[in-house]
Amino acid sequence: MAGSPTRVMVPWAMRTPARILFVGGLTAAGLLGWASVPIDPAPPLTVRAPEDAAPAPAATVEILLRRGETLEAALRRGGLARPDAARLIAKLRGVVDLRRLAPGERLIVAAGAEEAEAITYWRSPIERYEMTRAEDGWRVQAVRVPVETRIAAVSGRLADSLFASMDRLGEGPALTAAFVGLFEWDFDFAADALPGDRFRLLVEKRFGGGEFLGYGDILVAQYGSAGRAPLTTVAFADGQGRTAYYDAGGHSVRKMFLRAPLDFTRITSGFSHARVHPILGGARPHLAIDYGAPTGTPVRAVADGTVVASGGHGGNGISVTLRHPRGYETMYNHLSATLVRVGDRVRQRHVIGRVGATGLAAGPHLDYRVKRNGQWVNPLGEKFIPGEPVSPRRRAAFDQHVRTLIERLDREVALGGSSAPS
Repeated sequence: MAGSPTRVMVPWAMRTPARILFVGGLTAAGLLGWASVPIDPAPPLTVRAPEDAAPAPAATVEILLRRGETLEAALRRGGLARPDAARLIAKLRGVVDLRRLAPGERLIVAAGAEEAEAITYWRSPIERYEMTRAEDGWRVQAVRVPVETRIAAVSGRLADSLFASMDRLGEGPALTAAFVGLFEWDFDFAADALPGDRFRLLVEKRFGGGEFLGYGDILVAQYGSAGRAPLTTVAFADGQGRTAYYDAGGHSVRKMFLRAPLDFTRITSGFSHARVHPILGGARPHLAIDYGAPTGTPVRAVADGTVVASGGHGGNGISVTLRHPRGYETMYNHLSATLVRVGDRVRQRHVIGRVGATGLAAGPHLDYRVKRNGQWVNPLGEKFIPGEPVSPRRRAAFDQHVRTLIERLDREVALGGSSAPS
């Protein structure tokens, strides 16, 4: 009967207690009983694989480096013992700088039956290291993927912000920042940009292994705003091979002063001789431009200069004052922190402090002021000194270069218009 124990009949003299597990039928029910005989074990069953059978595939594990993690710790998470990981790292040090690890770098560990047999270390889409186990330790081979540079046209119309408009075209914030940086001496995107403004450019895009890696140089960029002459910036190499940016007239776009001390912000109050003060009340002079921005936003020096004041300044809160050539001074008020000391020399775009709401401030913002020859002037109305021009001997080459780039930009925008997501 299915499920009943099976009896083994043996002579009494040969009986010794032994515990045996019996399984009856297909019910897989185990019954524990007593038998009285040792049963000789059957010979071991040996299964031989065919001589030409392929080995079982190695298991692979992907490890992503965590912030602050060492490569040894990541390898140990991948299953390597500490001595093995140390030997591998010692081998790697000869071909790669392990002091600059970045979160997200990948390790692909292929494990054999007992230990890792091969490891691929991806530092970027175009840089990886193939490591295989050998009799004398590990062998490391560096692999570089060729980088392909393509020139792409990007064009669009401003709907809200330049960042959002570029994003809708599938472009990243790095391109927007680079584009704004080309015009920051002539155009304040916080004060002057208007819905409907048009922008277009030719930019290098870099690819490796079919994957978008990032942006290269902007070759030519144009921005058109209502009521203003269109702005053009062109990359041009001088006789020594150094590349700089010039406007269409051949003058360097890099001028003595930036148009604004903050990137990508908004003006909340303009220059006025009779503005109602938000805290003290009454009509008072406001000889500054207020830029609304979150606390901690970096504040840049608009020009090369020397720090002549840094610290608390009454109602202006934490403040920095810089002295510049040609009789100019600039003042940056209501900071949350200053990052410079009196006597420091700073370069244009150097971060000198952080936006705050210290002093008589209704909220976080930067109060920015410009003084020329002892008199406060409107920063947005000041005509600053133009940049250096292209040398006369290179002027003909420059003019031809500009025509060629503008013609190509016209052609590619007419054909495709704007860039699709990379």
